[in-house]
Formats: sequence, structure tokens, C-alpha cells
Amino acid sequence: MDSHGKIHQKGHDEALSPNPVKLSKYSNRVELKTLLERSDGGARLAGRKVVIGGWVKSSRAVKKDSPPPPPPPPSSVTVPPPPPTTTKSNVSCAEMIQSKMSIFRKLFDVLSGGGKTAYPIFDKPEIAGGLKATSPPPEYIIYFLISDGSSVSSLQVVVDSAMSNVPLAQLMSLGTCIVAEGVLRLPLAASTKHVIELEAEKLLHVGTVDPEKYPLSKKQLPLHLLRDFSHFRPRTTTVGSVTRVHSALTLASHTFFRSNGFQYVQVPVITTTGFGEMFRVTTLSGGETDVKEEKKHDGLTIDTVKAAIKEKTRLIDQLKRSDSNREAVVAAVHDLKKTTDLAAQLEKKQKPKAVTLVKPDVSKDFFGCDTYLTVSGRFHLESYASALGKVYTFGPRFTADKIDSARHLAEMWNVEAEMAFSELDDAMDCADEFFKFLCKYLVENRHEDMKFISKRVDKTVTTRLEATASSSLLRFSYTEAISLLQKATTRTFETKPKWGVALTEEHLSYLTDEICKGNVLTIHSYPKEVKPFYTRLNEDKKTVAAFDLVVPKVGVVISGSQNEERFEVLDARIKELGSISGEKYEWYLDLRRHGTVKHSGISLRMEHMLLFATGLPDIKDAVPFPRSWGKANN
Repeated sequence: MDSHGKIHQKGHDEALSPNPVKLSKYSNRVELKTLLERSDGGARLAGRKVVIGGWVKSSRAVKKDSPPPPPPPPSSVTVPPPPPTTTKSNVSCAEMIQSKMSIFRKLFDVLSGGGKTAYPIFDKPEIAGGLKATSPPPEYIIYFLISDGSSVSSLQVVVDSAMSNVPLAQLMSLGTCIVAEGVLRLPLAASTKHVIELEAEKLLHVGTVDPEKYPLSKKQLPLHLLRDFSHFRPRTTTVGSVTRVHSALTLASHTFFRSNGFQYVQVPVITTTGFGEMFRVTTLSGGETDVKEEKKHDGLTIDTVKAAIKEKTRLIDQLKRSDSNREAVVAAVHDLKKTTDLAAQLEKKQKPKAVTLVKPDVSKDFFGCDTYLTVSGRFHLESYASALGKVYTFGPRFTADKIDSARHLAEMWNVEAEMAFSELDDAMDCADEFFKFLCKYLVENRHEDMKFISKRVDKTVTTRLEATASSSLLRFSYTEAISLLQKATTRTFETKPKWGVALTEEHLSYLTDEICKGNVLTIHSYPKEVKPFYTRLNEDKKTVAAFDLVVPKVGVVISGSQNEERFEVLDARIKELGSISGEKYEWYLDLRRHGTVKHSGISLRMEHMLLFATGLPDIKDAVPFPRSWGKANN
């Protein structure tokens, strides 16, 4: 389409209907969702001329009816007039062979590999004088299912193979990118499941694939096999739907906080403060130690010498049992001692030497101090909440725990919020409303994707989201939760539930599945030993104002707390730990020294929210490019 094609198409659509087909902004095409997600499935758009683009999900070819023979081509070569009609007895043998020569030539070309071309059947062979043969190659009508990622549904595109010079096998390959211009029409076959299809008039672009190397296939592949091809897996229908749901959750998060008066703040990924296992950021090279291979002692190895000791010992036993003289036995024993001493020397040389670890000089590092990838953005949010009131952020968080599980990644994205003049109950209310808002948003705005995910992944996701969005969430204190776990008679826990222990996955699973019957619950007022040092100490001096929002099959989705606003208490908590440098937290303590205020906040784990919303069993399938212990593809 030329530079005026977009304007021309828009004018053409408006002339046909007061509701023209909406073009994709910044792209000279129509997104499939504008055609297929209409209430009529696109049926009322029949007769519209549009441009679509996408990737082949499947294809099939039907051979066209043989067309009438083409007229003789005009040429500078003189074509002799047809011979007069003769009877069969007047046709010579040479004339019969000449009349069948084109058939013999075609047969020879096919059997010999088609000469210079790799696709002889679809090529037009030449005859003397450079003219094309009068018999045309077979042509096909190809039925493509095309997806452009904007919708779960695919559009059937009908293409005449004569429109492209790309070999038919390549054109029909899964993953081929096609841009086509044509007219929308109702399917000709009454039995088809499609409401609308595109009859292509021309192909504007064909991006071929190498079928031998392209990893996707028409057969549905398990999600864990797709992880090795994370750059291609969004082309699958399941991962495409999950990605659109992920995008909707992100938009819904911004919508919720903006509509509730929060200001968006960007916090740093590189930080000097934190807790737990953290990734260190440095430009200093490590203190590698050169390991040199130990030289062999005159070509001998320890294994060779030990074998010699065994053989010499056997020889001495034989000499003692025989009538050999005493001198021979003494000589053999002396030789054995020398060999044994040699073995001891070799073993001593092969023992690893003690390595002295030298701590790098951080003053020579890029930042001149120890820096890490952040595990939480709430520290920095507090400074802005102390000035703007209510703030939130959304970004990656990193933990260096060497855990390989279906619920843990080294890099995960969190939505975090901080509120001044706010206490624990306020934070729990915010978490409840935020969580229910996300559930409701998906039900109302991603209906087609949720319908597909219900069919392909988890049949209960839609009803679960609807029920959660309209119900009140349960709340237990940590002490009440431990009491319920201790009363369990039908379950044996690997970690015995007693006051003071951190709740494990099996504890949380029992509480949500058995006690709460699949409902979402919030657990609050944890022992101070199992929560970060900055959470506010309660009046009992044993628990802190922290909470977790727990969902079935996933675990904790939102964590939150009221943070300590009292300088003396926070300073004492930092000194209690001893393992962290108080100097690094001077800026954090400054917020308590100057204009301190009660404040609280929450942190939503986006990937865990996506697991709850889709029913996916593994978090590695909820992230475009997962990073986990020992694995960082792409």
C-alpha cells in the first residue's frame, strides 16, 4: 500500500458505514481484536477492505480447479499453423513422439530433481525460444489461521498461491509472518466455525521461517518445554493470553493507585541498604587464583604408584612363602618402603593449598562503597511519603536465595505503596481493596482471555476471581493461626507449628484450603523475629505490626506493615541485630529525627498475583524472561 493507502482506506470505510473499522495506531493495519471481539464477531464488517498482519498458527491448502488453457502468447517467434486434420493411420511415429515430448520432458525434470530449481513442481518450465509452457503449474487456495497477539481468536485468511513467489511449503509453515490486503467476507462453507474471514487480494509481506529450526509446532507443547525458547513462546496462545492478563494487572495497579490519590515515584534498583540474601553490584574483578597443574613425578601418578605398592606387597608375600634367601626378601622390603615414601610425597603435593580470601577494596569500586540490587522499594518510598502523603512504585526486586522452586525467582516485580498518617489496619484495608480491584478488573476487561485460560489451564479461575471480588476477606492473627494449625488432626506438618516459627508453605496451604475452604485470608501481628527490623513493635514487645495476604495454591501475594516511626525504638532494633551497619541506615533514621509520622505500606508480588489469576502452577511461566538459581536464558 502506498503512502496514501491509510487515508484512502479510512475514507473507504467511512463511506461504507458510520462506524468504520478502527486502524491500529502507528501501524498501517487493523488489529484482529477490533474485528473478532465485536458482539457480532465481525459479521457486519463483511465487504470491508482492510490490511491485517500476523503469524501463521495453522494452514491448509486446497488445489484449485484446472483453469482453461491460456491463449497462445504473443511472440516474435513464428508459430507454424496447425497441421491439417488427419486420420489415425496418417500420423507418423515421429509425429506421435514429438507430440508427447513435453510430457517426457516434465517427467524427466521431476525424476532428475527438477534441474536447477529446488521446487520443480511449482515452477513453470521453459521451452525453446524462452516461452513458458502452455500447461500452467498447479495452483492452490490456502486457508491460513492468523494471530497478531491482540486477541485470543485468530482470523482465517484465504490466499491464492499465485499471489506469492515463495514456495508453497515455506509459505504455509507455522510461524510465517504475513501481511495481507483484502476484503472481509462471510465464510463460503456453512459448516465453518469462523464468523468472518479475509479474502486476500495481495500479500504485502511474507516473513518466512526455517521449519527445521523453528521450535514451535502445531501440537500443544507443555509449558516447561517452552522455557528454553522464551523468545518464541509468546507466539503460543496460552502464553499470549497470560501476557495480556499480566499487562492488564499492571494497568489496573496504576489505575487503582492513581484513582485513590497516590503519586507515582521511581525508586532506585541499586541501593546501599537492604536485608536478606542480596546481589552485590561491583565493577571490580574477582581475586582469581591461578591453579597450576601439579607436575608428575618422573611421569608417575599417584594411581600408578599405588598399583606398584600392591604388586610389590604381593611379591614379598610370595618370597616369604618360598625358599628364597633372606637377602632377596630384605631387598624387596626396602624397595617397597621407597615406593611407599614416593606415594606419600605425591599425595602431599596433591593436597589443595589454603587460599587466603582478600576482601576487595570497595573504595576503588564504581560507587566507592558496597552496593546491592534492591530487595524492596519501601525504604526509599518512605522519604517521599513523608513529603507527599501517599506514594507508590512498580519495579524489579532481587533476592539471591539459592532456591529452585515453583514459587521463587531471583528477579520479581513488586507494586509497592507507602502512606503517611496510616496504621496497620489502614494498610490491611488498602491491601484488601487493591486485591479485590485487580480481580474485578480482570473479569470485566479481559473476558476472552480469562475464558480461554479457564478452558486451557484452570477451569475455576473465573469463578474464583468473581467470588473474591465480591466477598469480604478473612483476618487472623498469627497467634490464632498457630492455634488452628496445632488443632489439626488430619495433617502432619514437616515443620511443627509452634509460636515463634515462620509459617511455611504447608502451613499456609492448610489454612487456606482446609480452614478457610479456599477463601483468601490475612494473617497479622507476627513475632518480631520473623519480620524485618523496621516493622513497628507492638505494645506486647513480642509481636510487630506486619501482615500477609494469603491466597489458595499460591501463598503470600501481598505483604505489608506499619513501620516504626519512633527513633529510639528503631535505633535499638538496628543495634539488636548487630549484623547490619547502623551507619548505612543514618538517612533512614533521619526520617525519624526530623518530622516523624506514623506510616504504613504494602508490597504486592505481581508474579504471584498472576499465578492466582491464571491458575498457572509454576512462576517461571508467569514471567517473560525468568531468572532463577542457575538459569538465566536470553
